[in-house]
Amino acid sequence: MTQGPLPDLILEPLVRAALMEDLGTYGDITTRTVIPADTRYTARLNARANGVLSGTQIAALAFRLIDPALKVTAHKSDGDSIASGDLLMQIEGRAASILSAERVALNFVGRLSGIATLTASFVAETKGTATRITCTRKTTPGLRLVEKQAVLHGGGFNHRFSLSDAIMIKDNHIAAAGGIRTVLQAVKAQASHMVRTEIEVDRLDQLQEVLDEGGADVVLLDNMDTLTLRDAVKINAGRLVLEASGNMRIDRIAEVAATGVDYISSGALTHSAQTIDIGLDF
Repeated sequence: MTQGPLPDLILEPLVRAALMEDLGTYGDITTRTVIPADTRYTARLNARANGVLSGTQIAALAFRLIDPALKVTAHKSDGDSIASGDLLMQIEGRAASILSAERVALNFVGRLSGIATLTASFVAETKGTATRITCTRKTTPGLRLVEKQAVLHGGGFNHRFSLSDAIMIKDNHIAAAGGIRTVLQAVKAQASHMVRTEIEVDRLDQLQEVLDEGGADVVLLDNMDTLTLRDAVKINAGRLVLEASGNMRIDRIAEVAATGVDYISSGALTHSAQTIDIGLDF
């Protein structure tokens, strides 16, 4: 997936489901009760913290789905660095419509900007190296597409989106199938030439076994300390793509990137990001 905007047609079911969840059975009864139908307002989406912006396309879509007549003007784009006090978006039109879409819009922007911001901090730790930061499938159910897009907005890269994207052989596959050679022989015998294969190892002798057998494109080096990762890069000698994963805290990223691995994957980018404070002000 590229960093650019996705077609609204793809995002609409996700945003519509969030709006349906928030509106409930009878809609926004507070707004219907206290706001005259013809009241018009201009609202501003403002940053209340520093970070990297993501989710504005979804926020704009939420407002338009509630009321296509709303005028939505973006002042910042997804992927931009933002500072507290920055104007991100302006929404003009019926006050009732703006209020009914407010929470869904803010939830998406805050959550996704948090992911983009955390990703950017990881990426900054790789400066001066060729190592790329990538996410995992440890995403919020139903939100994987937009959470992975937020990783791109933060300067990271995407791992596979689903089980059907690539062959990724984990430790449980190896245990169930009977060993590294067995699974790689199955790949060579059955896999399409269009499908890439990644295999997980947690010891250097397993890496050597993968190199000897062949059949893999990428090796995931799982839960290895920094010195072992450095040795793995030497043993590999550029033959396969290497991905370091497991216990990849931000305070480790610089030293892991310095080992020469190609990728560092971290589930924390999506499962542990802190929501960025974004507000809607009339």
